[in-house]
Amino acid sequence: MKKQFLLILLLICVDTFSQTKNKKDTFTFLVTKVLGDLNKDNLEDKVIVTQDTINQNSPYKLQIFFAQPNGEFKLIATSTKAIAPQYPDGRDGYRTGDGFIDITIIKGIVSVNFGLLRGHFEHKYRFQNGNFELIGYSLVSSDGHGTMYTTDFNLSTGMRIEKTESYGEDDQAPTTTKKKILIRPLPKIQDVEPFENELY
Repeated sequence: MKKQFLLILLLICVDTFSQTKNKKDTFTFLVTKVLGDLNKDNLEDKVIVTQDTINQNSPYKLQIFFAQPNGEFKLIATSTKAIAPQYPDGRDGYRTGDGFIDITIIKGIVSVNFGLLRGHFEHKYRFQNGNFELIGYSLVSSDGHGTMYTTDFNLSTGMRIEKTESYGEDDQAPTTTKKKILIRPLPKIQDVEPFENELY
């Protein structure tokens, strides 16, 4: 009886292991690939964004690879949160007009750019302390009724500048507010989720 029980237990363990091992990566659609030096070693690293087009939400996966001297690439960071899904409420759900635009690499900084129904925003990441940390957030948006809002948040220094200005017929003077908001430790790319934090 003990032998039969052990055999069944062994078969269950093997089956579970094989299912885990054979689980396929469903992020198979290549959305974009961007090259640039991210760690100051004069080698072109790469950022890849893929999408799961089978899932009803069509989520994205962002991966950052460092180039190696032998021509290979080493995976440094992965996030399925850094870019909001194309259809947060499913393909038949409510659509806001918000969405992923592109990735840019400028002076070693990875910028993830998003479109809004009336504007856009950007997350900026830099490799430091062994990971990609959020160092900047900027937002430009309109309420559609004559007011433009601009936010520039330097998370490295903690300086957050918010500006409100009128456009069109209503010509009011712009207002600017500056605040110091220190966030420590800085958010890692794996933990940042668009639309989930009022500060960034």
